[in-house]
Amino acid sequence: MAEESNEERNVNLDLLDEVREEARIKVEALKRKVEYRCNSKLRPWQFQVVDLVMRKAHPYQLENKLFPKWTGQFRVTEALENEAYKLENLEGGVIPRTWNATYLKFYFS
Repeated sequence: MAEESNEERNVNLDLLDEVREEARIKVEALKRKVEYRCNSKLRPWQFQVVDLVMRKAHPYQLENKLFPKWTGQFRVTEALENEAYKLENLEGGVIPRTWNATYLKFYFS
């Protein structure tokens, strides 16, 4: 009985590297699948000049959790590189800084 358990333990130890390698392959496949599904849902925003957009509100603009998370109606005046945009409000007042596309979304009227 003791010889059988020792032999079985030795067989399990021999197979341990193979089990670890199989587990590593499964984990890597799962990571790639999750990454693919996450990236497939991302849509890069590309705005054109004169598009109407809304910008994400700053935390100091939110008085409580019921306030809108997006503010204003703005017009894109210039598209810079790296998805940066210059904006103006609808009255023609220039917004002093640039905004990244992650903080903008289309405004549909």
